[in-house]
Amino acid sequence: MIPIIIMIVSLFLDGLLSNYLPFLVNDLSLFTPMFTVVSIFILYPFFRKSEKKYYIFLFIVGVIYDLLYTNLVFLDGCLFVVLGFISYSIQKTFNYNYLKNILYAIIMVCSYEIIYAFILLVYNMVPITLSGVVYKISHSLIINIIYFELLYIIINFIPKKYKKISLN
Repeated sequence: MIPIIIMIVSLFLDGLLSNYLPFLVNDLSLFTPMFTVVSIFILYPFFRKSEKKYYIFLFIVGVIYDLLYTNLVFLDGCLFVVLGFISYSIQKTFNYNYLKNILYAIIMVCSYEIIYAFILLVYNMVPITLSGVVYKISHSLIINIIYFELLYIIINFIPKKYKKISLN
């Protein structure tokens, strides 16, 4: 139940903040919200023993994200599953640390943007440049790291009986 609540809040905040914060190229905004992408990494411990449910959950959230924000059916569903694999491999390989989690959030945002830009470039949907991708990544990191840290702190206060493992 907790992962569903976190994803609903993340989806809602993505939509709300993207309406109020300018995020177009050449704007001076440093705040491009990608809270749903960041929360993919932090939710894996809730599905530690049932990874199949984790990937199904990510696919469903990705399809909902597509329907609400991008109108590219199943693209984000598949991308969220790929990010789930990245999250799984990071959490299986490396240990948890407060400062390392910031790096993991950066990896998740960069992975999403690079894979998304690559797919758009391959299918020639939108003209993509390397400077545009770097611009979008650099202008989305600040607010997404802050959200990741707030979510990390909130989840650490949840009693351990609701989590499969702790985040420390």
